Amino acid sequence: MTFLDLHHPGDPVVLVNAWDAGSARTIADAGAAAIATGSWSVAAAHGYADGEQLPLDLTLTVVREITAAVDLPVTVDLEHGYGETPADVARSVAAAVDAGAVGCNLEDGLAGGGLRDLPEQCDRLAAAREAVGDHFVLNARTDIFLNTDPATHDHAKVTEALDRAEAFTAAGASSLFVPGLTDAELIRRVVAGSPLPVNVMASDPADVDALAALGVARISFGPAPYLAAVAALGRFAAAAYDRSA
Repeated sequence: MTFLDLHHPGDPVVLVNAWDAGSARTIADAGAAAIATGSWSVAAAHGYADGEQLPLDLTLTVVREITAAVDLPVTVDLEHGYGETPADVARSVAAAVDAGAVGCNLEDGLAGGGLRDLPEQCDRLAAAREAVGDHFVLNARTDIFLNTDPATHDHAKVTEALDRAEAFTAAGASSLFVPGLTDAELIRRVVAGSPLPVNVMASDPADVDALAALGVARISFGPAPYLAAVAALGRFAAAAYDRSA
């Protein structure tokens, strides 16, 4: 069974995002079918800000360490693709394959806000697909809903997301990632209209069953697992240093 085969609408692959080999092994031991990195978490764990501030070489080192630690498919968050041109993106994705990844995220958001022009984003996806062949899972992320007021999420934005999904499909994408979308009815509309299996981002494991019922094929958690782990470490450390009791 390939990684893409795990993407079943209504019975999604659940990806608790890892940030290093140790976290990946813990997630694998809990019953994971695959491992996904999250760019925010990997960057934070290494002392960097998100947004491709973490060098690509270090990102790929983390992938190698994870693939050595677990016997599961590993997909890596490559953010914008670490490059200005489609050829740059192709080289980054090919390097991820060499590091052991079977999939990656490629996002259409721009560092300064807004979305990359659709034809340009499709050129980047197409170059990535040509570089890695048919079996690599290109998770095409659109940032239409991310970091925006949920009150602005409406049918027009869904239509825009679906237009992008159609174009991403033609460019060679394997799945559609819509982080920031949380409204159940709008998720249902995206799932119904997308030619690609749909990935949504959750923050709470309790949301998994409800999202599965909406027909999503992939659930990831972004920085939430890292933040939970760091919060637990903070509580442990605070208790260790508390001499008031």
